[in-house]
Amino acid sequence: MNVQQSIIKKNTRAEVLLAEIEAMIINGALRPGERLDETVLAKKFGVSRTPVREAIRVLTAIGLVQNTGRQGAEVAQISISMLIEMFELMAVLEGMCAQLAARRATDDERSSMFETHKMLEEALDRGDHKDFYSVNLKFHDQLYQASHTQYLSGETLRLRRRLSPYRMRVTYQPGRMRSTIGEHLEILTAVEKGDSESAMEAARSHMRLLGNQLEDFIASLPGKLNT
Repeated sequence: MNVQQSIIKKNTRAEVLLAEIEAMIINGALRPGERLDETVLAKKFGVSRTPVREAIRVLTAIGLVQNTGRQGAEVAQISISMLIEMFELMAVLEGMCAQLAARRATDDERSSMFETHKMLEEALDRGDHKDFYSVNLKFHDQLYQASHTQYLSGETLRLRRRLSPYRMRVTYQPGRMRSTIGEHLEILTAVEKGDSESAMEAARSHMRLLGNQLEDFIASLPGKLNT
């Protein structure tokens, strides 16, 4: 194995480890406030503590992990008020992406979004929450791409990644997948027509947590969250 191959293999292993730990946080295997023991994680994944430490560093930069000083790193905790504020900001950013996508999306980008929408409908028919969540992320990725922005789409992705553990909880709320289908269709219709204002409002409404939906979401949160 030459040096370049060794570097690629090392980077790939580090990326896989990062993705694995991030997935554990997102799916709730690692809960808010839970300590991240480098030795335990290294043993679990069969690696040294160095790549684990690097993964924790990256996750801390993202905001999914927080450093608590002497006790080390733990899965980040967010107050309910802060969480709601972050969802509100996410709605604004998504709305801006949709607004620009309605003005800038190419025919191929619009077609790809409709194809992904069909995949979401199929996941709904199967009742496959995990696949639905994954395809849903793809739909939003395509929306950001269709906005043809760099900074805006980058910041939207950054906040989405930070909210991932909580967005998955929203997906699992009863009836939420079916509602998502209709809301996505509103976004798609506006983007297809080039109606930027309707696209923005549809995307913002899609991300908002209101009324019973908000109450059910809060009720589903781990008990360690503060009010």
